[in-house]
Amino acid sequence: MALLSSTLLLVAFRGATEYWRQPLTFSQRPVGQIVNRAELATGIRQIQTANGRPTLMPLPLAEEVWTCEVVVIGGTLGGVAAASHAMQTGATTCMIELTPWLGGQISSQGVSAIDESRAMRWRRNFSPSWESFKALIKRQPVYLPAWTGLPAQLPVEKTNSCWVGELCFSPRAGATAAEMLLRDSAKSAPESRWATSTAFKGAAFDASGRYVTAVYGVRRIPLDPGYVPTGRLSQELERWYAWSDDDAYNKIPIRLQSPNDRPMIVIDATDTGELVGWANLPHRLGSDSQAFTGEVNAPSQDNPDCTQAYTYPFVLATLNDKNESLKALQKIPPALSKAEHRQEFDLEGFPFFNFGSVFNYRRIVSQKPGNSNVNNTQPGEMTLINWNKGNDWHFMDPPLVFTDEDVRLSGQQQDWLGGLSIESLNYGEIHALQFAEWLIETEATNKLPLTLLSGGDSPLGTLSGLSMVPYIREGRRILGRPAYGQDSFMAVEADLREDMTGGRDFRATAVALAHYDIDIHGCRYRSWRPTYEAAGASIKEFVVRPLQIPLEALVPQGVDNVLIGGKSMAVSHIVNGVTRVHYGEWSVGGAAGATAGWLLRYGKPNDLTPAQIVVTGQMPVLQAFLIEQGLQFTW
Repeated sequence: MALLSSTLLLVAFRGATEYWRQPLTFSQRPVGQIVNRAELATGIRQIQTANGRPTLMPLPLAEEVWTCEVVVIGGTLGGVAAASHAMQTGATTCMIELTPWLGGQISSQGVSAIDESRAMRWRRNFSPSWESFKALIKRQPVYLPAWTGLPAQLPVEKTNSCWVGELCFSPRAGATAAEMLLRDSAKSAPESRWATSTAFKGAAFDASGRYVTAVYGVRRIPLDPGYVPTGRLSQELERWYAWSDDDAYNKIPIRLQSPNDRPMIVIDATDTGELVGWANLPHRLGSDSQAFTGEVNAPSQDNPDCTQAYTYPFVLATLNDKNESLKALQKIPPALSKAEHRQEFDLEGFPFFNFGSVFNYRRIVSQKPGNSNVNNTQPGEMTLINWNKGNDWHFMDPPLVFTDEDVRLSGQQQDWLGGLSIESLNYGEIHALQFAEWLIETEATNKLPLTLLSGGDSPLGTLSGLSMVPYIREGRRILGRPAYGQDSFMAVEADLREDMTGGRDFRATAVALAHYDIDIHGCRYRSWRPTYEAAGASIKEFVVRPLQIPLEALVPQGVDNVLIGGKSMAVSHIVNGVTRVHYGEWSVGGAAGATAGWLLRYGKPNDLTPAQIVVTGQMPVLQAFLIEQGLQFTW
């Protein structure tokens, strides 16, 4: 009877939402109309298939074809959680990751210092999945150079002493833990596979434009066996995404497709929403106006330029290198004037060493582990630097993430190259290196000298000493399906604030949990013209209620077999200030992966889509399954 009831509800759902299933329509240019300037520059016309979706041109013949029930785009922290939980359901899962390391925030992005809600730490109400992964990180080896005076190899837990949270570690350890987790999870789905150094290039859709039938990527193999990433993404981005071989890489085009036309679920776990941006799924970018969200602290106007500031972290060590790293930094020309860079730098009253210091905040190698040493700094230690008034790059001249128009004008719907501004990335990189130079010049002492660690054996594994890619706090955010009184669902400020009315109860469809300060890293223009940012929304977590993230926040409009597994969920610019941190991303990624596996293994009928789970009355069954998977969505 339950199955019959669900089937009847599904029939009603399909009838009521038939308009969603119509092919998307786009305006077509009359024959003979002059092409735009980007088309003249690239030789590519804006080509769309009959289903309204973009077409890749060129599309090389795939040299590898992967058969997948679940495809995860992006091996970020959320992507690793998604792939792990999907595989644990028995679903054959495939994942591609742009950088050489899995893990996103905890590895290639250089934020391997876990920042969590203080209330959640006190209550110990993290999911078993997250606690298990952190325990795995603590067991990972850290390979230590002789100058530390420590043994050549120690587990993370023997080098961990910081005060941003309870766990700080080498980014390499984060990447290793992510790989080990996937290998263990793959025991339940042995045909699964994943690849690093593989860029997303686009997708194929069915005739309706509503189902992704294949995902395309390009894997790169360095010609130099000793290849080390530069840590200057602005110099490598286009080469990483290009289809063609060059003097640094052999390229292998790949296609990820469903098995024998059976259902496939695709999860966008990239930090900027690459599938969302390439396919132009309905989404928001930048700050949202009060008129759009109704939020008290939203600006008066939208500004798509104003995503949260991004950061290139780096590692400093209390090591005397006879000023070699400082000399190298001093040779790098500033992107702006040196004075303009330096006027952004401020330690905001914090000491650099010892008690409550910047160095100890995200220290990843300590001479003595544990809280008893958290206020002491000694020679032979290492710290990650990720500082708001330091290596944050908040200027929008130009903005980092391409708008829909930028994507169209650049021809990237036909040849996706990441949808990011190379000019902005270059500015952000040089700004971070300028901050490293400033810190060494102003904070090093005879007892505690400072060195920027760089090179293949350094904690971040890059020639520059910067993270392989920046820590991107915010990218594109989807608009969800109609739910909770909104035509396009989006969690908003009132859903978070204990001191505001109008917050909604998402328990009925909750799949994930997030809690943290509303922490907005703002934006501005160099000319000081109005930014329309929401910096006034920032507030400490004691007035922030736990956000039970509903399934509707993970289901985009316009497609029927896609879920969001990371920062691109349906939340406002302000709410992103809570959901973007480590546990929020893990929680959403895990929920997306487990939901995908549940749909393929247990959803009724067999072609059930994510948007149909709620209306067919199967949400309680899914929630029980998520709990069995070690996930948590209750406070």
